Amino acid sequence: MQTPHRSATAGFYTPGNYGAHENVGYLTKRVLASIVQQAEARLEPHGVTHAQWHPLFKLRGGKTLALVELARELHMNSGAMTRLLDRVEKKGLCRRMRSTEDRRVVMVRLTPAGEAAAAQVPTVLSDVLNAHLADFSQTEWLALAAYLRRMLANGAAIADAGLSSSQ
Repeated sequence: MQTPHRSATAGFYTPGNYGAHENVGYLTKRVLASIVQQAEARLEPHGVTHAQWHPLFKLRGGKTLALVELARELHMNSGAMTRLLDRVEKKGLCRRMRSTEDRRVVMVRLTPAGEAAAAQVPTVLSDVLNAHLADFSQTEWLALAAYLRRMLANGAAIADAGLSSSQ
C-alpha cells in the first residue's frame, strides 16, 4: 500500500465546481447504501438485519468475545452494542454470559441458530458485491480496491496529522 504524501493534496474539488451529487463522498455513500439495502433484503429470510449480521460475522466459528471488544471491532460504543445484542439475543442468535475471570466483563457467543445465520452472511455479501461489480474486469476491480485503500490511507494520514499537531 502506498503511503500518501501530506503535501500532495489534490485539487479536484473547488467551491466553484463542487457538486453535491457528483463528489466521491456522495457517490461512495450511495454505493454503500445500495449494498446495504440489497444485503438486508437477502438476509431478511434468515431473520437478520444489516446491523445484526456484523456481530454474527465477527463471532462465527465458535468465537467468544467480550462485549467491549466486539463493540470496538465494530466501531460502536458499548451502549449501542448492548442494545443491538438485546435484539440479536431475543432472536435466539447469541447469548451473553459473565466472564469466569472477571464478573464485570460480559462475554458474547453465538447459539447454534446464530452460527447458522452467520454462515449465510459470506454467501449473501459475495452475491451482493458481485452484482454491484457486474461488468467490471478483474483489472478494474483490483484498481477500484486499490483506489479505495489509498483513500483510506490518505484519511488515516490526515487523522494522524491532526492528532500530532494538537499535541
